Amino acid sequence: MKRTITGVLAAVIGLALLPGCSGSQSTGGAEPSVIKIGINYELSGAVATYGQASVKGIELAVEEINAAGGVKGKKVELVSYDNKSEPAEATTLATKLMTQDKVLAIIGPATSGGFKATVPVALKNKVPVVSGSATADDVTVDASGVKEYAFRTCFNDSFQGTAMANYAAKNLSAKSVLIIKDSSSDYAKGLAENFKKTFTAAGGTIVGEEAYVAGDTDFNAILTRVKGQQFDAIYLPGYYQEAGLIIKAARALGITTPVLGGDGFDSPDLLKLGGAAALNNVYFTNHYSSLDKDPKVVKFIADFKTKYGEEPNAFHALGYDTAKFVVDAIGRSSALNGEAVKTALAETKDFEAVTGKLSVDANHNPIKAIVVIGLKDGVQATSEKVSS
Repeated sequence: MKRTITGVLAAVIGLALLPGCSGSQSTGGAEPSVIKIGINYELSGAVATYGQASVKGIELAVEEINAAGGVKGKKVELVSYDNKSEPAEATTLATKLMTQDKVLAIIGPATSGGFKATVPVALKNKVPVVSGSATADDVTVDASGVKEYAFRTCFNDSFQGTAMANYAAKNLSAKSVLIIKDSSSDYAKGLAENFKKTFTAAGGTIVGEEAYVAGDTDFNAILTRVKGQQFDAIYLPGYYQEAGLIIKAARALGITTPVLGGDGFDSPDLLKLGGAAALNNVYFTNHYSSLDKDPKVVKFIADFKTKYGEEPNAFHALGYDTAKFVVDAIGRSSALNGEAVKTALAETKDFEAVTGKLSVDANHNPIKAIVVIGLKDGVQATSEKVSS
């Protein structure tokens, strides 16, 4: 899901693709005494909040797995590095994890840009890479075909935009929508494009499209310009950093219509930036809601609170699910090597996850429900599972 970071250095990718032996953990000889899984996440830098949350979920999952005896009679060992929110660093670390640390699979990075930078390395070394939050449509498949060693446990941007457009039309009875998007973000542009296509196909009207750039803090010019227009909702695909400020400014100008967004809203900082009074009549698509009363979700929340002393968000849940998803595939694999694990990942059917029952489709995307969360005074108040 997340903020795409560009600027991968060609030299670094070239180094990662140099000929060499497979990075798979079991390449011959005695079986390893532990199962090594690489962690390649943004633990510092621009999007550290996503990486840090994901890793907390991963660590809880692995703690539970090892307490239950591990997988194939072996404990799981995490080999963790910080890619500093830089795709070039993510590429370098993927190479290190595969060729030096000899991991069986890698979880992360969190961002679409960082994750895509590691995919050529995965193909070269035949070690699967799995992200819980890389939502760009071309993460697992592009014009050249399915990326054999790339998987994800989150839905893609097209699914989010389509699902929210249907929710706006059917659940909120919206006939006209104003779009305000982050023009510097592939994530935001992808959501906006799919929302617009689905909403207009359903008979709705997009009354206008406004744009800002990540890092902007003053949105009064945009909001003053659109204040006099007639629209039933605002679609605001972007991240909490700007979304909180935009919603706060819109409410201050008397714009009270529903504000709709994507999973980039899911951060406690949205409340800090927007304020409780402004964050009403706000809805966003997400992977998970703490309001879900499914026993798996209830247990996860309780266990997470016990370990960390805080309420888990979607990135915690996705990290947790992704670790369990990878270990489940390792348990079903015919051998302890990356190629066998890749095959098992692709064959996953009806995996019981906190974020919903999951099967992997032909494009290595998960088939599962999406959640639309409604806020009251900045706190999750409603949760509805919907399809695209």
